[in-house]
Amino acid sequence: MGSDNGQFVELFEQGILALSEVAVIERRGRQGKSEVVFYRMLPESEPTADQTRLERVTLNGESLAFELGRHEGIRYAILRRRDASRVTRWHVGLLLATIVTTLASGALMAGHDIFSSPATIIHGWPFSLSLLAILGVHEFGHYFYGIRHKVDVSLPYFIPVPPPLTLIGTFGAFIRMRGPMPSRLALLEIGAAGPIAGFIVAVPTLIIGLSMSQVVTIDGSFGFVLGDSLLMKASVALMFPGLGPQEDILLHPVAFAGWIGLLVTMLNLLPLAQLDGGHIAYALLGEKQKWFGRAIFAALIPMGLFLSPNWLFWGALILILMRTLTHPPVPDVDRPLTRYEKGIGVVCLVIFILCFIPVPFSTV
Repeated sequence: MGSDNGQFVELFEQGILALSEVAVIERRGRQGKSEVVFYRMLPESEPTADQTRLERVTLNGESLAFELGRHEGIRYAILRRRDASRVTRWHVGLLLATIVTTLASGALMAGHDIFSSPATIIHGWPFSLSLLAILGVHEFGHYFYGIRHKVDVSLPYFIPVPPPLTLIGTFGAFIRMRGPMPSRLALLEIGAAGPIAGFIVAVPTLIIGLSMSQVVTIDGSFGFVLGDSLLMKASVALMFPGLGPQEDILLHPVAFAGWIGLLVTMLNLLPLAQLDGGHIAYALLGEKQKWFGRAIFAALIPMGLFLSPNWLFWGALILILMRTLTHPPVPDVDRPLTRYEKGIGVVCLVIFILCFIPVPFSTV
């Protein structure tokens, strides 16, 4: 907006009063780049339950979008300085950069020397397209359910990483959500939508990729081995029923993208902090998620020592990025779960079991 801070706050207060003339503003605050006003309503206009709604008001030629809600008995209003759901140059730039880095990774997997022949980077498109489809659908699952529940949510930000630093050319993608979650159902559906959507795309991607993969003979030389989930084992057994004890599958880049999709789904479903699994666990378990999450996090240590050091790395990364293992409160988290909500939990648990890889990476 073109207004300075004082004019912005003035418009904010005018907007609140235009929405409800019986509101009495008590104090102001900030939440990131957003202005927040806490206000009191007269008893006859006070809602009886926690709720969130979006309202728009046009003042001085500017259309203002307000998120109005109530959290633990306190009314609040949030006015964003910018529309979080709009496409920005950051979205476009990061997406284009991630396309380049995943193309480079895919071309290197296919055996092309992109450093001496840069034009061969285009041969990485099967891997790049497959992986970005899985990651993109995962994040848009969160996005669409965020919009459905009227949560202020951004479009996905992709994270590019040059191939020498990572095998796949990216650290994934994320969306930003501002403001409190309006309900237990919203938290559950938004948290579960990503892993479920990504899983739905990753499975056929894996199957298609396996159909283009090759059977190779194990000769005992040094190599990089990918771990098997139950779903991966079942897919290989179905498509390569005569695989001998000295044979293995050399994955096509598309199959590798599908394998990465299953790994990402598994990691996101860990019931920790702000991971998707943390949202789901808190929506289902309430405050018990705190102890459940701590137990799972503690289990990563023996898993890292006796199964794969990858678990130690991921545990440390989660703790550094999240900085906490607890989940912020949700208004109606103590109410009884519906059959539909329990069903979502069961679906996510099944997906986690199918995707779980005890030893994700190893060498021989």
